[in-house]
Amino acid sequence: MSNALAIAHVSQALALLIESHLQPEIDMAVKVEPRKPPTEPPAEPTISVFLYQVAPNPARRNDDLPTRAPDGTLTRRARAALDLNYVISAYGDETELVGQRLLGSVVRTLHEIPVLPKDIIELAGEKPYLAGSDLAETAQRVRFTPNVMDIDETSKLWGMLYQTPYALSVVYQASLIFIDGQETPVPAKPVERPEVRVLPFGAPGAPVPPGTGTGGSPGEDRAGATEPRPANGDRTGTDRAAPAKAAGAVAKNPAKTPAKAPAKAPAKTPARARKGTPRAAKAARPPTRGTKRDTDGTENTDHD
Repeated sequence: MSNALAIAHVSQALALLIESHLQPEIDMAVKVEPRKPPTEPPAEPTISVFLYQVAPNPARRNDDLPTRAPDGTLTRRARAALDLNYVISAYGDETELVGQRLLGSVVRTLHEIPVLPKDIIELAGEKPYLAGSDLAETAQRVRFTPNVMDIDETSKLWGMLYQTPYALSVVYQASLIFIDGQETPVPAKPVERPEVRVLPFGAPGAPVPPGTGTGGSPGEDRAGATEPRPANGDRTGTDRAAPAKAAGAVAKNPAKTPAKAPAKAPAKTPARARKGTPRAAKAARPPTRGTKRDTDGTENTDHD
């Protein structure tokens, strides 16, 4: 990890890396400056390394969250993950194509050495304005990857550079740069008195089981208190009297007794079935036997 000087340290190290690898193609003195392109194109061979954008890294932007516990205690040091975007421009005599030759050397160097070497980082850290930078101690190395900019993006970039003429350039992105916070997390205090209690439900101080505060379980009243039961499983006198009390409660409160369902009325015979000829009704009637008593007391059996 690194401190707040990491951004400037990467820019200076990138300029030093390009300057130290111009040979053998370039046999002239070249000035490499970590600054924005000049408003007046220089006559001598020059390469400008301009940091035009600092953006949060999309993959690691929320990697350090949360950094604090709910009580405000610092649990982990905060750090910002950044990507640095550079535009590298080359200047020189156009009749000898110096700018193009310099830009070819830049592309060859960054393609061959995409990761910033540690010796270059240490050499760049010798600058007085970079004293105190710890970029060389970080385990995450900075990698350079080329970016592609279309005409629209290029015109917007050079349009932001007020009164700066366009120069032949390439765009590179440096990632990943971490900037650590200053606060150091305090280690959590150890547990002084470990205490573990195991209590059954119903014991004093034990939690009440869910759903038992309304008399949902046997042996429990509506207040949530559980009636004691003997260990041998026999029912006490209170348990034996419970059915009788329940029966008496039902008898005293007839309003809660369900009423008998009314008897169903007999189905009515359709009108067409009741209508018919007397002969047909008589013919359909089965023969019956009856006993008649004569005036003299004898019984006679008649047949229809």
